[in-house]
Amino acid sequence: MTKVEIGPQPGPQDLFLACSADICIYGGAAGGGKTYALILEPLHHILNTDGFGTVIFRRTTPQIRNEGGLWDTSESVYPYFQAEPKESTLEWLFPNGNRIKFAHLEYEKNVLDWQGSQITLICFDELTHFTSKQFFYMMSRNRSTCGVKPYIRATCNPDADSWVAKFIEWWIDQETGFPIPEHAGVIRWFIRLHGELIWGDTKEGLIELYPKSIPKSITFIPAKLSDNKILEDKDPGYRANLQALSLVDNERLEKGNWKIKPEAGTMFRREWYEIIDEAPPNLYSKVRFWDMAGTEKSKNNSDPDWTAGVKMARDKDFFYILDVVHVQMNPTDTDAVIEKTLELDGYEVVQRMEQEPGSSGKKVIEDYKKGIFRRYNFEGIPSTGSKVARANRFSAASGAKRVKLVRGPWIEVFIQEAEHFPDGPHDDIVDGASGSFNHLTSGSTGQAAKYPVPQQKRKPSMWENESVPQF
Repeated sequence: MTKVEIGPQPGPQDLFLACSADICIYGGAAGGGKTYALILEPLHHILNTDGFGTVIFRRTTPQIRNEGGLWDTSESVYPYFQAEPKESTLEWLFPNGNRIKFAHLEYEKNVLDWQGSQITLICFDELTHFTSKQFFYMMSRNRSTCGVKPYIRATCNPDADSWVAKFIEWWIDQETGFPIPEHAGVIRWFIRLHGELIWGDTKEGLIELYPKSIPKSITFIPAKLSDNKILEDKDPGYRANLQALSLVDNERLEKGNWKIKPEAGTMFRREWYEIIDEAPPNLYSKVRFWDMAGTEKSKNNSDPDWTAGVKMARDKDFFYILDVVHVQMNPTDTDAVIEKTLELDGYEVVQRMEQEPGSSGKKVIEDYKKGIFRRYNFEGIPSTGSKVARANRFSAASGAKRVKLVRGPWIEVFIQEAEHFPDGPHDDIVDGASGSFNHLTSGSTGQAAKYPVPQQKRKPSMWENESVPQF
């Protein structure tokens, strides 16, 4: 039988699996081995402690089943410990009767599904996707009668707008946004009263101030791709994938920056765009994406949204913005502009439009299908996620200088709006450009950091126990 090694890598992953804190949050960048570490954590107790229960949460069920995600990773580990998968219920059953369950908390009300539960180990994969209400409610389900002290483990990537950023701010340099190396793995204590967190450096200090409260211990252990030598060796191109992200996402996912967020000048920059006199021949997949204004200019609203239609095409290497229609008119005149644009585009250009949520959004699209777009290849694309999220891939391609502009009178307006996105007064052209780009790509395939050992009592690691099976 081929020998298989099951265990953490030296560095942050090992530190995470040896942590004795009540709550340990691990990660802060992509590729740090977070999911694998979370899968290993229950093995400390699941094999030899009767009644030890584990639930590993992801915000939605599809995220659990995503290729390379939680379930796939568990399939590469748990069978070696004679566990049987129950894929219909997303559970693993071990020979001693203990279970590891994967579950979702898509909505805040889903926490009520766990009323009365007693879960010794609760894990959150991508903690920033959950709300603080979900996290702290599930803390109340973190109970144990099996002899193992109940505890919580979580992984995450940086998100400056998340409640987690505030929760772990002591471990993060608030000027740079990067983890403080000297704080990595250091345990602190907190109590939560009336929804407010009160912090202390020692358990005894908090008990002295609040004798009726029971403090919880917590730490944060940062990790980056450079800490995951196995992944870097197996997939040396993964770092290039991170470097190809938008400026904001690269700072977060490759470098682990907890303070950066989309703001003017971070998603689009003038110098990224080459202006060419004419498009090259043999472009394919031409599309014009429309972002329609909801109101017209009036005395009470002197600067409403604009209607924008961005025509884009691509070849093997680059994307080309061919034309932008940008008007601020009443509905009748706007329809006349659209009809003329359709005539000039011809039938080779696919026409797409953002479809607002709900039945009213569907009706608007149906009306357009029966009206001015009736002779063209036209569909509504339901809007999902924020405007920033929808613009991320277009931003990344722009930053990589893969988007070129064909000279026209619209260019300066586009650049000015893009440079101020998402904080500027308008985002109609960026929305249209993002929609066109996402349509053109929808069928596309797209020295390790040293951390100090914290001053804490180290929990014995099962990976150092000779009784653990070796494969």
